[in-house]
Amino acid sequence: MMTPIDFPIILAGPIVRRVEPTQIYIWIATSKDCKLDAELWKITKTASDEQQYDKLTTKVSVTSISFGQQLFHHLIKITPIDTQFPTDTLLGYNMLFDDGRNRHDFESLQLVTRNQPQSIVYGNLKYPAFHIQSENSRPSILYGSCRKPHGTDDDALAYADDILKHTYLNPLKRPQALFLLGDQIYADDVAHPLIPVIITFAHELMGQRELLERIEPRLLSPHFQTAHQQINARQYHMEYFCQFTSSHAQNHLIELGEYAVMYLLAWSPALWEVAQSNGLFRSFEEAEEEKLIYYIFGDSDKAKNEHKSEKRKLRHQYLDQQESLISFQQSLYQVRRLLANIPAYMIFDDHDITDDWNLSYNWRNNVKNSPLGRHVVANGLLAYWANQGWGNDPDAFSIQFLEKIQSYLKAIRTGDFNTNYEEAVEQLWNFDSWHFVAPTQPKSIFLDTRTQREYDSILKKVKFGHIIEEAHSSPELLNNAAWESVTEKLFSSGWVQHTPLIVVSATPVYGMGLIESFLHDYIYPFKVLGVEVQTTVDFEAWKYNGKGFTEFLRYAAYWKPSICVILSGDVHYASEVKADIIFTSGARLAIHQCTSSPLKNMSFSGVWGMLLKLAIGANSFERKNKKLHRICTPDFEIIRIDKDDSAPYIWEDFLTYQNLNGKSNIETDNNLGMITIINGAIENSLINKNHAN
Repeated sequence: MMTPIDFPIILAGPIVRRVEPTQIYIWIATSKDCKLDAELWKITKTASDEQQYDKLTTKVSVTSISFGQQLFHHLIKITPIDTQFPTDTLLGYNMLFDDGRNRHDFESLQLVTRNQPQSIVYGNLKYPAFHIQSENSRPSILYGSCRKPHGTDDDALAYADDILKHTYLNPLKRPQALFLLGDQIYADDVAHPLIPVIITFAHELMGQRELLERIEPRLLSPHFQTAHQQINARQYHMEYFCQFTSSHAQNHLIELGEYAVMYLLAWSPALWEVAQSNGLFRSFEEAEEEKLIYYIFGDSDKAKNEHKSEKRKLRHQYLDQQESLISFQQSLYQVRRLLANIPAYMIFDDHDITDDWNLSYNWRNNVKNSPLGRHVVANGLLAYWANQGWGNDPDAFSIQFLEKIQSYLKAIRTGDFNTNYEEAVEQLWNFDSWHFVAPTQPKSIFLDTRTQREYDSILKKVKFGHIIEEAHSSPELLNNAAWESVTEKLFSSGWVQHTPLIVVSATPVYGMGLIESFLHDYIYPFKVLGVEVQTTVDFEAWKYNGKGFTEFLRYAAYWKPSICVILSGDVHYASEVKADIIFTSGARLAIHQCTSSPLKNMSFSGVWGMLLKLAIGANSFERKNKKLHRICTPDFEIIRIDKDDSAPYIWEDFLTYQNLNGKSNIETDNNLGMITIINGAIENSLINKNHAN
């Protein structure tokens, strides 16, 4: 029997979340059920160029959620007593922890010891610090997406820490916020060396394993009971028990505790240190000796060659992933410090739950009608709420919502999946307010492009050579009700028409047309040959549904921003596009699309990657600084036209692809975006390993 693990009091955090002059939210996860308090200081410079700390009078309230016996999530709300918090001024904070036996703060936990790897402060500051921007200031916003621990090369999120390290004392120069635009975790694509660690921590922190066999009785089989704890063993579970479509689901997260642990590993080095000190990271040979590796082909005489080939492939993957995980772990000290010193706003994309999440009507219907698939999606959504969504806009989650969450957690603890559990699952599946407005300058509306989709029943014609068939169209990423809700939330936020607006869409509205067109014209037709390209290559760009794309433009034009800046991720490349849209009514809309992806998941490889790179090479030179003209026909087909073409249309747009950092108009290395909007002028830059500070 394994010796109980001694966890540090802080498992992840602190992470600064929503901040505005009337309220500040800070998130933290602990291993003990602590009473928490917080202190806030205004930090200014004295005449002798030293920092002066003036303690502010505040009210502190804490909402805590018990996930398991040793896992507690807390959201700390700090409000001013007399007046509003100062803007454009450094605000330092300390947190106090009382677990009934001991009292701690950041100093006693050695988190503010200068020049130490575990420190969460910059320079000579006593405390981690952030600022609230005023309405007149326009500091930059950092943004990025797609961060996989075993992704290739450096973790670009650490570059943000380098930026703060050089600007932390100046609120007018340091970035005002960090936007994480989706795929903050990869629930479906988990590294071989990491999954045994996740399983161990999940059971230790939650206090027990999840009784999944009460949801899916087939898991009572001794084969599946054993495989559930092994490396490389879950592809069958996910395909046949959950109806998922990920092709990398060999180590897919399933239990709520596993999703929770993945977030802790993504935000903080704490659990990595625990894993190292307890010898939980194994070599391939050690994992095999402990029978932790699942082989499809056993080592029998009949399958000796297949087994040898499978083992060789798994060992190669295991060793490659080990190297990438080492690099990721080293970056987490910077990432933890970054998240403690800048307001962070986050929205999901598919991998936060599973690959292809809600890709089509059939996908959603098949998974929801599968008891285990339905449960795993609910686990992912609850973990997303607790680790990401909660801090974006805490007021969006009612007391009734929290009560349902408690009912769900009780079911996980007891294995009693009763009516209360079913109601909680329905709440998570049907919740329609994941979108929110971030109080940045200018304001930013984050769209939920995953759960409020409209699935078109109209079939489209697909041609491949002389073969013509019909296939379902890609979905509209927001339905009409969602657009109305987004519009109401935007206008009630205090945003004013004819001023700049940032729209956050996980998937780009304006991607690289040369890539999208290549996919649409040359890869999508493989469907008629029976190739499941809808789930091999994601056809989820707004462009793939002309009606949905048009609705985006119509609503954005109705809002009447002076300039609409769209920030996106998802696509594993960075780009920048300017678009001028003219409607037949005479209405106009100016869009500036900026995309940053991936933070750590370079993926232009394999057959599809080779094809995409060929497309880029063939077209990028032609499109540099060249304005493209497109129209949307009355039946919502978006086509490129020449000057002399005349055809009926709903709207037309003129696109210009921008050079990134003065070079190519596309970047496929790991990268982080940084955008500044001042007096209507937009400056977008890209930080990668060649441009890191």
